[in-house]
Amino acid sequence: MKPARAITKTVAGDLGGVVRRTVLPNGMRILTEAIPAMRSVSFGVWVGVGSRDEAPQLGGASHFLEHLLFKGTHKRSALDISAEIEAVGGETNAYTAKEYTCYYARVLDTDLPLAIDVVCDAVADSLLLEADVETERGVILEEIAMHADEPADEVHDLHAAAMFGEHPLGRIISGTPLTIEPMTRKQINGFYRRRYTPPNIVVAAAGNLEHGTVIKLVRQAFSASPFADFGAADPAPLRHVGASVRLPTPKTVVRGDQTEQAHLVLGGAAVGRHDQRRFALGVLNNVFGGGMSSRLFQEIREQRGLAYSVYSFVSHYAEIGNFGIYAGCAPGRAEEVLSLARESMETVARTGITEDELRRGKGMLKGSLVLALEDTGSRMSRLGKGELLHGELLTIDELLRKVEDVTLDEVNSMAHEVMRAPMSLAVVGPFEEATFV
Repeated sequence: MKPARAITKTVAGDLGGVVRRTVLPNGMRILTEAIPAMRSVSFGVWVGVGSRDEAPQLGGASHFLEHLLFKGTHKRSALDISAEIEAVGGETNAYTAKEYTCYYARVLDTDLPLAIDVVCDAVADSLLLEADVETERGVILEEIAMHADEPADEVHDLHAAAMFGEHPLGRIISGTPLTIEPMTRKQINGFYRRRYTPPNIVVAAAGNLEHGTVIKLVRQAFSASPFADFGAADPAPLRHVGASVRLPTPKTVVRGDQTEQAHLVLGGAAVGRHDQRRFALGVLNNVFGGGMSSRLFQEIREQRGLAYSVYSFVSHYAEIGNFGIYAGCAPGRAEEVLSLARESMETVARTGITEDELRRGKGMLKGSLVLALEDTGSRMSRLGKGELLHGELLTIDELLRKVEDVTLDEVNSMAHEVMRAPMSLAVVGPFEEATFV
């Protein structure tokens, strides 16, 4: 049955905080973590739409819209939006990912009402003026050009495109000049109205706050907008759960560029974020290439001095993930670095890791989980992502228990699966494509 009124429940708190969750009649979810010992509050509006949700001709629409929502509302100009928060020493910003968009502010606890009003006003009542569309089009095109001048970033985009092919997960979040230049105000506004709906929105706040006060302030901020509590709706279901991604045949993509270093990403498919084996993959990633004591770092940098930056990484999406390695090295050493990386993966896939490495990998993962929650911004992000992407919020104790329960057999099985999976290679540097075929 759909809720006829706001429904609130308390989630067991941890690390000194108490988490509460309310579902408004319109399907919007509000989560707070009260941390009385802190004097700041982070507030965010999370929207369940990102670059993977765009039609091909609208590539970059989510990111374009993120820019435009700060350009002015009926109550505030673009200057007012930034000046009101900065006048109290706070900060406000936004970012777009492949599966969501986040708008947030961090302020002193006494300035939380202002932060809620400013952020909610920007998200729900943007004017999207034609003149602003044209201004931001130029800004975004410059941003795309700047990104192309950062080969260490560009190589990851190239790898995603090579690995996922035509699937939306392979698209660049910012879009390309071919999609941004012709995009109209009407198209962006249509995307805004279709996607920014209450059931698809999670509001999260963490710090010195009261849950009831946040509920009241959010409802006031949205009272005159399409997000008002009219009607009744269930929260949006988790998207893409149970779906499958058909990957193309792995390939090598080389972007010839006169860089001083060669930038390499080699990787393939891994488990998605709803797969419980993700904890075993996290431990494996730490052991293999997650720190200075990792096998990859020791082999390529410490013992041979072939690269300054070398690491492995994991990305999780709804129904699939990605495991890979990155290295930046002298162009003349690129093939040797790749060969060593492949050999290291094959060794781990064949013989597994040791009990000592298992303990170290668990310790690294548990430590990073706790240390990442040292400020209100990270606490707020945990609430927003947990609700929007996972549909649940595990306590820190539950997360630590899941890491501790990972067995050596589970890690070694994961190593065999992901390190012997077909892999695509992306390279940026002074090469011809035939160099790596």
